Amino acid sequence: MVIDRLLHGCAIDTETISRITAAYERALHTLCVKDRDDPLTEMIAKTIIKVAQTGIKDPLKISMQAIKELEMR
Repeated sequence: MVIDRLLHGCAIDTETISRITAAYERALHTLCVKDRDDPLTEMIAKTIIKVAQTGIKDPLKISMQAIKELEMR
């Protein structure tokens, strides 16, 4: 999974990784991205990580904010 590759080696606790992964999965589901090899998945993953770094803890809120940012691009 793209998100796992991007988070690999980062100094992040397992709880945060779990929240980020949940937000990523929710965003993929909301955006109807089924092909995990689609280049869009990396853009989504990077945006999820960026949003999570702002301090938002709730996976749903992380996902919603990331989708909003992706729509503005």
